[in-house]
Amino acid sequence: MQHFFSAIVAITFIFMASISPLAAEELLETIESPYSTIYIYKQPPYITMAFGHKNRRYIESRRNPKDLTELPVAYTKSFTIGLAYPKNLNSFLMIGMGGGSTSWYLHKSLPNAKVTAVELDPEIIRLAEKYYGLKANENFIISELDGRVHILRNRQKHDIILVDAYRGPFVPFHLMTKEFFKLAKKRLTEGGVMVQNIEPTTMLYDKAIATIASVFDHVEVYKAGGNVVAIAYDGPEKQLKDIIKRAEQLQKTHNFRYDLPGLVKNRAMLLDYDTAQTPLTDDFAPVNVLKQIRTHNEKRRSVQ
Repeated sequence: MQHFFSAIVAITFIFMASISPLAAEELLETIESPYSTIYIYKQPPYITMAFGHKNRRYIESRRNPKDLTELPVAYTKSFTIGLAYPKNLNSFLMIGMGGGSTSWYLHKSLPNAKVTAVELDPEIIRLAEKYYGLKANENFIISELDGRVHILRNRQKHDIILVDAYRGPFVPFHLMTKEFFKLAKKRLTEGGVMVQNIEPTTMLYDKAIATIASVFDHVEVYKAGGNVVAIAYDGPEKQLKDIIKRAEQLQKTHNFRYDLPGLVKNRAMLLDYDTAQTPLTDDFAPVNVLKQIRTHNEKRRSVQ
């Protein structure tokens, strides 16, 4: 239980310390969902979905309804670096759909691939449909479920699994543990990769990287507008020159809006984390893990 409680203490601190003030925007709607208080703000041309209370908030998604492949939030562009790693680009899983910016960009950039976007909160899904025009179709599937429960139940394999399931400033603990990453690894195709958004200034950065590195052969990090995007994979180590070459080939074929070779060249060459950190683990029997998933998905009114 030690790893679990240390994670919760760190998470609580992060929530208290990392809230940013609101910008001058027009408040369109406030929703009390089972999991969060959600605010919708308008500052043309963008509509922002945010979590928070009074004069403080965290951005969940920011999109331009008239230009849905635009990625206004910097780290979401770097999320697409994962495209340069696997040998196939047929199936993607996005854990933490939010407003759908990254998952929709992948869908429109590679329309023949199947994209599954997993989102726990039904109100977020409804608001994404209302304000961003997000709609499921044959190759864009929306799963209303917790991300870990989804991959427990669904054995489909994917070329890329992307994880961006933040609630405010932190990732729910059950999406940070060694057991979660082992499960995600089982849902990757041969040569597939996992892509994880990480906030590098938090107390859990070292443990997050150490936990991923305990499961995958290689973890490579990219600068992502203040965040870090980690790419995890097994097999022989990929050389940067080969990743760039693959990115150039894909860019020529698919004409991605955000230049893939340029994004790949933004790699942080040194994996800067404390190698002495022990990985985070569930420390529960499987049935208790599922109970904790339900508990930690519930809204905590004490922090609103």
